[in-house]
Amino acid sequence: MDVNSHAEELASDLGVDKEEVKADLQNLLEYSVPIDEAKQSVRRKHGDGGGSTPTPDAVDVAEITTDHDGVTVTVRVLTQGTRTIRYQGDDLTIREGELADETGTIAYTAWQDFGFEAGDSLTIGNAGVREWEGEPELNLNESTTVAIADEPVEVDHEVGGDRNLVDIEAGDRGRNVEVRVLEVDEKTISGRDGETEILEGVVGDETAKLPFTDWQPRSEIAAGADLRIEDVYVREFRGVPSINLTEFSTVTPLPDRVEVAEDAPRLSVAEAVASGGMFDVEVVGNVLEIRDGSGLIERCPECGRVVQNGQCRSHGDVDAEDDLRVKAIVDDGTDTVTVVLDDELTAEVYGGGLEDALAAAKDAMDKSVVADAIADSLVGRAYRVRGNLSVDDYGATLDATEFVPAADDPADAARAALAEVGE
Repeated sequence: MDVNSHAEELASDLGVDKEEVKADLQNLLEYSVPIDEAKQSVRRKHGDGGGSTPTPDAVDVAEITTDHDGVTVTVRVLTQGTRTIRYQGDDLTIREGELADETGTIAYTAWQDFGFEAGDSLTIGNAGVREWEGEPELNLNESTTVAIADEPVEVDHEVGGDRNLVDIEAGDRGRNVEVRVLEVDEKTISGRDGETEILEGVVGDETAKLPFTDWQPRSEIAAGADLRIEDVYVREFRGVPSINLTEFSTVTPLPDRVEVAEDAPRLSVAEAVASGGMFDVEVVGNVLEIRDGSGLIERCPECGRVVQNGQCRSHGDVDAEDDLRVKAIVDDGTDTVTVVLDDELTAEVYGGGLEDALAAAKDAMDKSVVADAIADSLVGRAYRVRGNLSVDDYGATLDATEFVPAADDPADAARAALAEVGE
């Protein structure tokens, strides 16, 4: 984005110093204000709320890129959500969701209430464009016009926010779900207004389970409750989609029980990794190796991070606490994943708890004996692993909730298949 050209255009229209206009624009852009909204703000500051920017030509959704300063589109509103964000110390209510035409879909944020709802067909003029999560997003601001379209817009996309949990993705806005509350905890966090009470937990339906956060704790959200929750937004938390309830979300008890899948979906490692992250998934594979940082480890008592030589990356020199962990490389023939076992699962595969591990290390005068014993027990064997998968630039990590010998050993299956071919 060429701020200089925008500043020069504005300064010429307003008859003011270009450097002052440029500084105002840059200040607003640093807070992720869309360029069109920023320009309108600068105009208002200098006593010109109008501007002479012509309405851009109409384009199809599929043609929109972040190179566009503004566009006009005729679209169908698929979803609309509402939430409050804080900008320069003020709370702003925004509307956001997804629009579509016959060529594709695009996310939007409306910085004021234009009065439209999901299902409406609209012609939106002079909408700004910015990048959001790597994709173009439409921004509807004071310079945007919104009118009912002359003809209904037919789209091959579902209108409305109702989704099963398995179809929920990070970045979704204005979604509605029907779920059973499986776990819920009250927590106090340091929020933007000081200490804030929230609810965190897990919800489920017949397709999946996902974590949630209620930022306005509601009494209806209790373990075992069957609920319809409307107008939530979804963000990524530890590599998986997390449902977020705001003050605009509604929670309604359901008369019937929501059935919850007991089993996690079993995928190949490659399929699981390709998903980009899953809250509850199961894979089966062989342990290839035990990575460094397994067995007896030390953690920071403040943040829980693993420390080296008594040094925490965040808290410096600390009085570290002993703990147990396993980081195993698991391969099913399609891909590999790092499986992390907590202290309880590590104790199970080691055959003893923390005190036993400390005693063994003391006798051998070497902490590595614990990791060596775990490697002797696990490497080369097949396991069924269930847990929460996160995928980032460093690879795929599965934080295990279950880790048991596999009844269907991939190696046995391969040998059986080769034997049949040989016959």
